[in-house]
Amino acid sequence: MTVLTVSQLNRYIKAVIEEDKRLSDLYIKGEISNFTRHFKSGHCYFSLKDDGGLIKAVMFKSSAGDLRFGPENGMSVLVRAHLGVFERDGAYQLYVTDMQPDGVGAAAVAFEQLKQKLLSKGLFDATHKKPLPRFPRSIGVITSQTGAALQDIISVISRRYPLCELLTAHADVQGENAVNLLVGALKMLDGECDVIIIGRGGGSAEDLRVFNDETLAYAVYKARTPIVSAVGHEVDYTICDFVADLRAPTPSAAAELVTPSADELRQRVLGYREFFSHYGRHLIESNSEKLQKLRNSPGLSSPWDEILNNQQRLDFFSQSLYNNKILGRLEENLRAKAALLRSLNPAEVLSRGYSIVYRDGKAISKAAGLKPGDKFWVRFCDGSVSALALEDIAPPIKP
Repeated sequence: MTVLTVSQLNRYIKAVIEEDKRLSDLYIKGEISNFTRHFKSGHCYFSLKDDGGLIKAVMFKSSAGDLRFGPENGMSVLVRAHLGVFERDGAYQLYVTDMQPDGVGAAAVAFEQLKQKLLSKGLFDATHKKPLPRFPRSIGVITSQTGAALQDIISVISRRYPLCELLTAHADVQGENAVNLLVGALKMLDGECDVIIIGRGGGSAEDLRVFNDETLAYAVYKARTPIVSAVGHEVDYTICDFVADLRAPTPSAAAELVTPSADELRQRVLGYREFFSHYGRHLIESNSEKLQKLRNSPGLSSPWDEILNNQQRLDFFSQSLYNNKILGRLEENLRAKAALLRSLNPAEVLSRGYSIVYRDGKAISKAAGLKPGDKFWVRFCDGSVSALALEDIAPPIKP
């Protein structure tokens, strides 16, 4: 009986599996679970499962770096791999070299993932959109110098608004170095013109891939100059379209959006000229009539007569004012004398509790004017009574 060590058994199983050519190139479909991307190494560790089983898998950094989308738990994928054994643990697993979303292209998944990521960070918010200048003095264009898009833009701008200056910056619009060239061209033109058009003509989804790059998206978002994205045809949308200040369906449409029409401006100027010409004639005629009325007015035709009339009116008003002052003083003096008379009126004195003594029709002001037995009258404020002087004389009232 042969006795094996654990290491020898694992090594044997590994050799058996790796020598089986049927297990060297497999296509496996399953659902991702327990996905982890190692921070330092960049390797991806996960499991593939279906309703009946589960197998561990690893995708090394050299292969994971080519992924066009971000694997996530619960995502159904199709992987290309070979089966191998991790000898230390005695565990067999898949070594994945390629991965595609099951039923959906990797580019489409990557597009949606990046779109949701940038949307959550506010790069698409309308509050960050800059308005386009109404009459740009200079327009920047970033595209391939050899592409038809540049010629279309030049043709439209030359026809619609030849007054502005056109600044072009060449950049490849597809290929490995396209993103770096587009970002560099954008930094070069940013701040040097009033508005920038960035884009290319139509193409396949693969041709438009560089305009779905995150680095380019942030460069467009951070630009100080308003950016118009003109990528592909009307049915094509890219990440650059969502981040830009305005999206145009084609490069020709972008050129129309950033420029006013010289013909329309000319017609508008002619309309203003006709309006102000008509309005000016009306204004002159109206003011001429007003001037004629002023010319025939008494103040201008006979100024001295008008001055004399106004002087007479001024004298009249001055005299009236003087008379009013005199009348005011007389009225005030009259009120003062009336108040004095009211205070001296005997009836006013009697109403305050005093009385008057009469004898033989004469007023008696002193007690010595009466003798015992004299008959006299006492007058009050509401009438008189008769009285008879007695012998006893009451003492004088102290004040």
